[in-house]
Amino acid sequence: MRVNSEVGRLRTVMLHRPGPELLRLTPRNNDALLFDGIPWVERAQEEHDGFADALRARGVEVLYLIDLLVDTLAVDEARDAAIAHVVASPRLGDALRNYLSDALAEFDAQSLAGVITAGIRNDELANSPPSIVTSLLAADEFIIDPLPNLLFTRDSSVWVGDHVALTNFAMTARQPESLITRLIYTHHDRFAQTARLEGAAYVEGGDVLHLNNGAIAVGVGERTTPGGFEHLARQVFAEGLATSVLAVPVTQERATMHLDTIVTMVDVDAAVMYPNISDTLQAYPVTANGDADEAQAVDLQISKPEPFAIAAARAMGIDMLHIIDTGLDAVTAEREQWDDGNNTLAIAPRVAVAYERNERTNERLAEYGIEVVAIRGSELGSGRGGPRCMSCPIDRDAV
Repeated sequence: MRVNSEVGRLRTVMLHRPGPELLRLTPRNNDALLFDGIPWVERAQEEHDGFADALRARGVEVLYLIDLLVDTLAVDEARDAAIAHVVASPRLGDALRNYLSDALAEFDAQSLAGVITAGIRNDELANSPPSIVTSLLAADEFIIDPLPNLLFTRDSSVWVGDHVALTNFAMTARQPESLITRLIYTHHDRFAQTARLEGAAYVEGGDVLHLNNGAIAVGVGERTTPGGFEHLARQVFAEGLATSVLAVPVTQERATMHLDTIVTMVDVDAAVMYPNISDTLQAYPVTANGDADEAQAVDLQISKPEPFAIAAARAMGIDMLHIIDTGLDAVTAEREQWDDGNNTLAIAPRVAVAYERNERTNERLAEYGIEVVAIRGSELGSGRGGPRCMSCPIDRDAV
C-alpha cells in the first residue's frame, strides 16, 4: 500500500456509500452539518454505486469505510475505545453517560457502527433513566450527532508514500470522523503493518495534493491551519516521504474550502484548475534544511512565495505544469467550479473521473487528451464534494 502521486494507476480506494446518516439532515441542521441542501438519499446511493462501479470496471479494488468499521468493532479494544469516545461529551451528564456506556456495550458491531455514524436522537432512548439532560432536550435533538460528511473519505486520512496521515478536523461537525479512521488503521488486520503520521494540529486530506517526484502541495487556511501544515511537513521530511512541500494559501469560502476544490492533477504534468484564481494562487516552497530523524528536529527552509504553477513545476523538476481551465469563460468557470468541476479523481495517467454535469470542463479535458469517466452527481454534490473528495486512495502504481 503506497501512494506517491495523484495519477498513478489506482489499485485500491476507500469509499463510504451514503447511508442513514444523510437521512438525519433537516433544514434546521444542514448548515451546522456542512451541507448546502437536503439530498435525496436513495438517488445519492444510486449515484455513488455508479461511481464505485466505474472504478471497479477499471480494475480498482473498492473498500467501504462502514465495512472496515464493522470489522474493527469486532475487536474488543477498538469497541471499548469507540464507546468511551462516543460518551465522552460533557453535554451528556453523568446519568446519561453511564446509561449509554452500558447500553452500547450490548450492541453488536453492526449496530454500534450505525450509532457512531448515524447518531442517536433523544426520542430514540426509550429505556433511559430519568435525566435532566434528556428532559430538557427536544425529542428530536441529537444525543450523539450524525456524521453525514463521512461521504468524503479523502479528508479523514491521506496516504503519503507508505505512511497514512491520520488527520484532525477544524470543523466541529467533522471531528468525530477522526475516531473512525484511527480505529480502522489501528485495529483492522488489513492495516496492521501500516506506518502512521499523527498529530493534534488541524490537517484535512482535501488540502493534500501529490504533485510528483517527491513534491507535495498543501492548502493552508481554515481547514488545514498553518500549524497543521508545519507539523505535517516536518513529519514527511523526517520520514523521507517528500523532498519539497508547498504551502498554498487557500481563501476560505464555501466554494474553495480545500485545495482540491480549485486544482487537481490529471496527468504527470497537467492539472485542471479554476481560472478565476489561477493568476493569484501563490505557493511558499518549503524544504528541509539538513537531515533529522525526528519531526521536531527538522529545520524548515521557507522560500519566498511565487505563482503556484511555477512553484509546482520547479518542485516537480519539470519545465512547465500544464494548466487546463475549468469552463470556457469566467461565469461558466464559476458555475462548474461550484459543482466540483476541478475535483477530479485520476485513476491512471490521463484518465479521470468527473461529474457529468460539468460539460464545458469535461470538454476541455477531452481536448487536452484526458479520458473523462463521467458519473452522475446531482445529489452527491449537495455536501460540496466531487469524485476526489469522495475517495481515499490507498494504493497506486508508481509513475
